[in-house]
Amino acid sequence: MQSPNMYFDYAATTPVDPRVAEKMWGYLTSTGVFGNPSSLHAYGVAARNAVEEARAQVAALIHADPSEIIWTSGATEADNLAIKGAAELHQRKGRHIVTLQTEHKAVLDSCHYLEKNGYQVTYLQPGENGVLDIDVFKAALREDTILASIMHVNNETGVMQNLAAIANETSRRGILLHVDAAQSGGKTSIDVSQIPIDLLSLSAHKMYGPKGMGALYLRKKPRVRVMPLIHGGGHEQGMRSGTLPTHQIVGMGEACQLALTCMREDNQRIDEFRQQLLSGLSQIRNLRFNGDLAKSVPHIVNLSFVGMLGAAILADLPYIAASTGSACQAQGGDASYVLRAMGLSSEEAQGAIRFSFGRFTTGDEVNILVEAMQKLFGIGDGSRGI
Repeated sequence: MQSPNMYFDYAATTPVDPRVAEKMWGYLTSTGVFGNPSSLHAYGVAARNAVEEARAQVAALIHADPSEIIWTSGATEADNLAIKGAAELHQRKGRHIVTLQTEHKAVLDSCHYLEKNGYQVTYLQPGENGVLDIDVFKAALREDTILASIMHVNNETGVMQNLAAIANETSRRGILLHVDAAQSGGKTSIDVSQIPIDLLSLSAHKMYGPKGMGALYLRKKPRVRVMPLIHGGGHEQGMRSGTLPTHQIVGMGEACQLALTCMREDNQRIDEFRQQLLSGLSQIRNLRFNGDLAKSVPHIVNLSFVGMLGAAILADLPYIAASTGSACQAQGGDASYVLRAMGLSSEEAQGAIRFSFGRFTTGDEVNILVEAMQKLFGIGDGSRGI
């Protein structure tokens, strides 16, 4: 299958940075470091050293201690381990959990699972801009609340939540806070040494690392633990068994190291792309920006073309790779539950398109996107409208 000419779906996945791929290659074959990190011989020791170096790189990205990083197969597993594992371990203290209606399905489905097993979950609605009102959050917390799970950056809108205000409240009340940081890791600053987050999920393939690799941060002071979901060998401090995939782990570590180096420059350039897109499409009638420009990362732009179907617009632009919502929901025809929770009508939500930029996006590509959209809507050069 031929790849689309223009890629604007970085929120779904990023390509592996060539520098990451090059480093991963050295941990695959017989001429590289291919040993099992749990083995005691020289091959295993070399692999273990690489794993621990990568652990330190991931920890540095969020200002954590390396011992606070647990390897997982991705953010979905990290979310499941954090929510189910924390709920099970702390169920004697209470069985109430608070989360947002706009969370990723990995969080929502984990909460639905717990509801079937005797837990109570409060699903908070954000404001029309997608931001959670801190007073609404405070009011939802109870004496038996053991966990809150609030996403940092929304995967459909790019809206950021005020983690400091949320974490200060949970910390004050002795409630665990889990943060899904799949979309914010490597794109915006996260400092767990300053913000009392207890558990935090990261994904490698959202920051130019390999698919199938993620990590869960577990605060060490005060000590946070979870009941394991996967048993067999007691790896990762007994919380996530399984042979460690050295090449994947090294790839995630390198991606985090590059993020620390490139983040500021990437963000400045990507913010210019966002302004370029919004300015170029500003003449389109019934165009709605979904989110809050002042409280969003620049990488994700969610627009509703009211009165039209986002899928139909993209079908008219087959060389533009964008999406109508989360990749995890792309197979269904229902309107985005994230946008509906923000108060959009079904028609407005079905008219939405998510454009997401990344490290390898170019200004020329954004120009082509803008010109194609202008032509499609009959603005700019006066071509046919739809």
